[in-house]
Amino acid sequence: MPDTALDEPVRRFQEILGPGSVITDPVRLRTYECDGLTHHRASPGVVVLPETAEQVAAVVRVCARHGVPFVARGAGTGLSGGALPRTDGVLVVTSRMRRILSIDLPNRLAVVEPGVTNLAITEAVRDRGYYYAPDPSSQQVCSIGGNVAENSGGAHCLKYGFTVNHVLALEIVTPDGDLVELSHTDPGYDLLGAFVGSEGTLGITTKVTVRLTRAPQAVTTLLAAFDDVESGGRAVSAIIGGGILPAAIEMMDALAIEAAEAAVACAYPEGAGAVLIVELDGPAPEVAHQFAEARRICEENGAFELRVAADSAERAAVWKGRKSAFAAVGRISPAYIVQDGVVPRTALPEVLADIERISREHGIRVANVFHAGDGNLHPLVLFDDDEPGAAERAELVSGRILDLCVEHGGSITGEHGVGIDKSRYMTKMFSEDDLATMQLVRCAFDPEGLSNPGKVFPTPRLCGEAPGVRRGAHPLVESGQAEQF
Repeated sequence: MPDTALDEPVRRFQEILGPGSVITDPVRLRTYECDGLTHHRASPGVVVLPETAEQVAAVVRVCARHGVPFVARGAGTGLSGGALPRTDGVLVVTSRMRRILSIDLPNRLAVVEPGVTNLAITEAVRDRGYYYAPDPSSQQVCSIGGNVAENSGGAHCLKYGFTVNHVLALEIVTPDGDLVELSHTDPGYDLLGAFVGSEGTLGITTKVTVRLTRAPQAVTTLLAAFDDVESGGRAVSAIIGGGILPAAIEMMDALAIEAAEAAVACAYPEGAGAVLIVELDGPAPEVAHQFAEARRICEENGAFELRVAADSAERAAVWKGRKSAFAAVGRISPAYIVQDGVVPRTALPEVLADIERISREHGIRVANVFHAGDGNLHPLVLFDDDEPGAAERAELVSGRILDLCVEHGGSITGEHGVGIDKSRYMTKMFSEDDLATMQLVRCAFDPEGLSNPGKVFPTPRLCGEAPGVRRGAHPLVESGQAEQF
């Protein structure tokens, strides 16, 4: 698309939003060139900052009229390149749409705009005994619109589920610019479920109705230190196998602990090869019983030190190291890749041993942080980007970890999404027919392929093309009538 192709859309955006809400300056555009996955960068053609759903719809209608691709972006904390902009397109940033529109405690719901941060919902209702359960590590800054796009989880998703389990309704802007309501009460196909986790490929969220959860009567947080990850993994399996469902059960290995200590001085037990955080909540008698069982299991599996948080301040201190883990590795490595995959819980010891072997073979350190209860791994692949070949070796290690997840019957992502980073791995999980069917769903929402194009699918096809794997270049691409990304 020639540079002048955005001239008319930009003029229309300025009329709709005002000049101060349309960014074209190349220096300012670089602010938005990537999300939390910094290995992929692209400066957007133009950035718009709408403040209302109607403005978002008007912007998208302009894009549809001119055939301009668009990408939605929230707080930019994503880790899969899902909000990577298009150099020939529009980046629709929803960070100014941050109002909590209503709170209905009798019905346990809140209605919020997409720019509201995850934690802000809890803070708005905490004093009245409620909270919003999904809690990504970035919950202080990540936005609810991005959570919807990626179907984000967090430490407490083991018991409480992911974003999709807490979204009751959405207002969305479709790729042709219509404002549409989706609800869990709608008859017929579950369009709400299809939209949550679609990574911006089906439209843009402009309003979210979320489920509020009653604060539990009792919460107990246990920190257990082990000599090695294998011992901690056995404890996890025994806890879950014993019929205990913790609110959260998280593990960090020695390298991740080292990083957390350097960053936030979390004072975890000295000499630990792994720490396990087990949080139990619910009715007080139930929590007391489950805590006694969890403590016994940890001791039987080799925990050499156990700590119990006495109050909310100590609980926050226990979680401080785990919540800071992703950013903390910057203290011990110049560069790193945050990976995300899932394996069956029983396969954790074998997979972690394989990750250690791959790490040694390629001379790339890997710090492991994971939601141990559901096998959601977050390996942090560390490297020095000034060292020749180190980045390539880190990418190779990162890919091999995803291969391990698939080989053990798991998934290439648990909560970070596919985006642009993992699209090439989709063929390892899904058949050709699976991928063709998924793309037909996308085409039903977005027949022109303008909404976040180039994400999720490894071989994007033009809507209207017959299902099946395309061999060679598309005829329209060869003739210069279309461009494939």
